[in-house]
Amino acid sequence: MSDYVIKKMSSGDLEKAIAWAADEGWNPGLRDAHCFYVADPDGFLMGFLDGEPIASISAVKYGAEFGFIGFYIVKPEFRGQGYGWQIWQAALQSLKGRIIGLDGVVAQQSNYLKSGFKLAYRNIRYVGTRGQNSTANVSSRVIPLASYPVEAVIAYDRAFFIGDRAQFIHDWLAQPEHYAIGLLHQDKLAGYGVLRPCRQGYKIGPLFADTPDFAEDIFQTLKAQIPTGDSFYLDVPEVNTAAVMLARRHHLKSMFETARMYMPQIPELPTERIFGVTTFELG
Repeated sequence: MSDYVIKKMSSGDLEKAIAWAADEGWNPGLRDAHCFYVADPDGFLMGFLDGEPIASISAVKYGAEFGFIGFYIVKPEFRGQGYGWQIWQAALQSLKGRIIGLDGVVAQQSNYLKSGFKLAYRNIRYVGTRGQNSTANVSSRVIPLASYPVEAVIAYDRAFFIGDRAQFIHDWLAQPEHYAIGLLHQDKLAGYGVLRPCRQGYKIGPLFADTPDFAEDIFQTLKAQIPTGDSFYLDVPEVNTAAVMLARRHHLKSMFETARMYMPQIPELPTERIFGVTTFELG
């Protein structure tokens, strides 16, 4: 009989799962494996069939009250045989007692509803290209976050996320390949954004700002760092009409959507200030 075992991932296993995500077209960042793993080294599971890795899922814990599910992948030749369901149940069990969030692809949304998840809103991935003749204005209100206290950034970020993700944000900002900037208003942080290199092009995430004008300044400054001809991506909550308008104003095209879902209840978050999701995998 086949032996199917679910184990906690090693950092090397997570590299495999990220390669699978790339195969699925999710376009992971070049440093995602490292940043994700430090967020919760116990939060990644892999299913092995007769010793071969065939399934993955993340169930990352943020403090005692929240968890986020991602990387739910079964290798194509093993789908429809119950292996995904088993690792899905293991992930839910590991987050029992917490509010759980996820960004569900269209094909799985009905299954998530059956498991008790509720739809909060849609996220839309937009793509653009830094054109040869395009301009990007750099605002004088924007500063590199390397020159700003990381504790203040983490405190600002806390309003946009249910759980404590201080370790993740600390690492996310510290990567030399990541370009992290903040916007100051009346000497206080009023928005920030991060640009990171991916398998294809760059992703902007997060992009948080107190006003649409601040979001525009951050976006323009990040865009200015993208090499001419390269693609870039922004994941936008559809409920934030100002964010959708920003994407369309810059001629970005929608690629696909996910459903932001939660169980057992939908938390209140300031979506009018969320102009770009941090990641679909970790929230």
